[in-house]
Amino acid sequence: MLSYQHAYHAGNMADVHKHALLSVALDYMAQKPKPLCYLETHSGRGLYDLSGAEARKTGEAAQGIARVEGRFPPDHPYLRALQAARRQGGPNAYPGSPLIAQALLRKSDRIILAERHPQEVAALRASLPGAEIRDADGPQMALSLTPPDPRRGLLLIDPSYEVKTEWTAMPALLKQLHRKWPVGVLMLWYPILTSGAHKALTRALSDLSAESLHHRLHFPPAREGHGMTGSGMVVLNPPWGLAEAAAGLDSLLS
Repeated sequence: MLSYQHAYHAGNMADVHKHALLSVALDYMAQKPKPLCYLETHSGRGLYDLSGAEARKTGEAAQGIARVEGRFPPDHPYLRALQAARRQGGPNAYPGSPLIAQALLRKSDRIILAERHPQEVAALRASLPGAEIRDADGPQMALSLTPPDPRRGLLLIDPSYEVKTEWTAMPALLKQLHRKWPVGVLMLWYPILTSGAHKALTRALSDLSAESLHHRLHFPPAREGHGMTGSGMVVLNPPWGLAEAAAGLDSLLS
């Protein structure tokens, strides 16, 4: 469970999809004066170096953000988060979702992050000194803290899916969190794989309520033999405008 390191995959097309939607949601929510809480169950290190050996080894960032960044309109909140990361980490920096939250939220907002990998926890604490960072099981943390204080907020579930049980455990977690925190914006990301492993997750989510958005983005594999050919995002209580932003990504990133 602790073997996965996102540095090999940072900035790939799935990250672009996930982070563009997250940026739109957080940007809209931060426009209202009430404070909010951002929670994340699988946080990673927060700040990545796309010139590092890991990113260069897989080439996923080259087929992801490096290829499509120029297609985003200059006022897109995702680009604001990218620029904030580069101010912090240099021209080859890429923000994980914790840094995107930090870039788009306000000092009055609360950021609570869970991560289990010891090296990632240390890097996360170094890159986000103002966040509440917990070396803890993310799903259990989310269940223990919801509904959070403040009650208004967004939670991102973003596991690696290296553990096979996550394909059914994460939809169950999403539903349990929704029962505990019915007003929260809950986002669940998953990869679309040539193996079809993701179908167990989509079947488990087939009975979601009408107050949800399920967006899929399909793209070519980053390299020959790579098994990921798309990215899915399920959002309960999607903020206003998120469905339109998701639809716009289809033409922007295809």
